[in-house]
Amino acid sequence: MDISSLRLKTMDADSSISSGEPKVKRGIDQKVFVNRSLTLENIRCYGFDMDYTLAMYKSPDYESMGFEMIRDRLVSIGYPHELLRYTYDPSFPTREDIHNYYPNKFIQRDDTDRFYILNTLFNLSETYLYACLVDFFTRCTRYTNVLKGYHHGDLFMSYRSMFQDVRDAMDFIHDTGILKEKTIKNLEKYIFKDPNITVLLTRIKEVAKVFLATNSDYNYTEAIMKYLLENGTKSGSQKKSWRSFFDLVVVDTKKPLFFAEGTVLRQVDTDTGKLRIGTYTGDLQHGTVYSGGSSDIICDLLGVKGKDILYIGDHIFGDILKSKKRQGWKTFLVVPELTKELQVWEENKSLFEELKRLDVFLAEIYKHLDSGSRECPDISAIQTRMKVLTHRMDMSYGQMGSLLRSGSRQTLFASQLMRYADLYSSTYINLLHYPFNYLFMAPPVLMSHEALSQNTADFSSTELNVNRTLMMKRN
Repeated sequence: MDISSLRLKTMDADSSISSGEPKVKRGIDQKVFVNRSLTLENIRCYGFDMDYTLAMYKSPDYESMGFEMIRDRLVSIGYPHELLRYTYDPSFPTREDIHNYYPNKFIQRDDTDRFYILNTLFNLSETYLYACLVDFFTRCTRYTNVLKGYHHGDLFMSYRSMFQDVRDAMDFIHDTGILKEKTIKNLEKYIFKDPNITVLLTRIKEVAKVFLATNSDYNYTEAIMKYLLENGTKSGSQKKSWRSFFDLVVVDTKKPLFFAEGTVLRQVDTDTGKLRIGTYTGDLQHGTVYSGGSSDIICDLLGVKGKDILYIGDHIFGDILKSKKRQGWKTFLVVPELTKELQVWEENKSLFEELKRLDVFLAEIYKHLDSGSRECPDISAIQTRMKVLTHRMDMSYGQMGSLLRSGSRQTLFASQLMRYADLYSSTYINLLHYPFNYLFMAPPVLMSHEALSQNTADFSSTELNVNRTLMMKRN
């Protein structure tokens, strides 16, 4: 086909689009963002996580409940009763990395046990509680602050031991089921119910297979999914079981182990919630709930390959990284904080543009120097300005800064998102705004050598703007 024929076909396609259905205009909060191009038409199977994906917990009510339960647990094992005066502050924690506090620190591999990465929103309540412990012992006159903790007589409270106590308390409220019990008793308070969830799942099931894979146990999954999928049935219409929206339901998956060797696949008795003995080896039975298993078993039961699956979850490590690296699944990361990130970005992107211009200006200063140069450019004013801009950007996101960047640098979370998530959005519901043959096109990314000519072309205007800015700051 020659170029003229291709141009005519393109014009015909454009006219057919304009004369057909009205174009859909998506708001920025309804968009799905793309890291790697993906065609929905090639997706034969959609997989969903439950917690913080299909089931969105209401903030800050849910985190406040978790905070209070962890706090009370610590007091019950011997921590001072004064801790009971602390309440949850939703403005404090964020799923951040440590760049803001260790800006020039390169973390050695053998030093990583000193740091804890917050991979999920479940970590927010324990993060703030740990900060409250440090605040309490720092202010309490009975304790002396030392390098690695606090002394009181022959008692030493180390930062490490306090952190482990908080982690153990968090595990306690999850493992004993008391957090889930309290959630189930007041679902309307703690779970956000989107009326479009049944619409989306019904439409997906018309074109592809659908499965649910969650780490939660059957009884909790049953309560949550009934609330989300069954309670909204209109009066007079036939009530659908929540399980009918899925071709396969797997609980107790123990992700990320699920994406490796997995565990024994068992059938769940949906009347009692108990597991049946032995390993299930039969064909897929619709309406049956399974426990454990692995991602390989999922593919076998549904008759699909890894490349055919789009898996949607909120956990960057347990849902996205492992399913991408080990199984080659297509991935969709749910980032609830993205709504606020987009809002702040739109309001303050001029600060980032100025940072970019300063970066280009710095590069041009050193561009014509070589190993024989003795000149040492004075860049102190530029560096000061860059620090001011970075701080202003960080603070516009809140006390702990942005989830995705610090100044012109991306956070660890952002780099993992770009590397392992093919698609991402603030909610999976945004898939409702796209046809199921949609082609998600990733924006072109220039490598450093490719961007060089563009940066050089932009330099003349950048130099003028930077000089003007720095002169205004001096005056």
